[in-house]
Amino acid sequence: MATGVIQRKWHTTAEVAEMLGFGLSKTKMLVLTGEIRSVKVGRNRRILPAWVDQYVQRVTADAEEQAA
Repeated sequence: MATGVIQRKWHTTAEVAEMLGFGLSKTKMLVLTGEIRSVKVGRNRRILPAWVDQYVQRVTADAEEQAA
């Protein structure tokens, strides 16, 4: 039987805040306003890693446009 490492599929809001270097309140606001996509699973919000990447790419692209 092969054993493998299970990759996490979802992040919590707190984990995303830590990854981005943001406070929890700011991250919750970004989630609630839809800036960072999320789904509600029971009473908790969950965020796919790809959605965090999309947010970072969008913010970076916006910053580059404003600098040009």
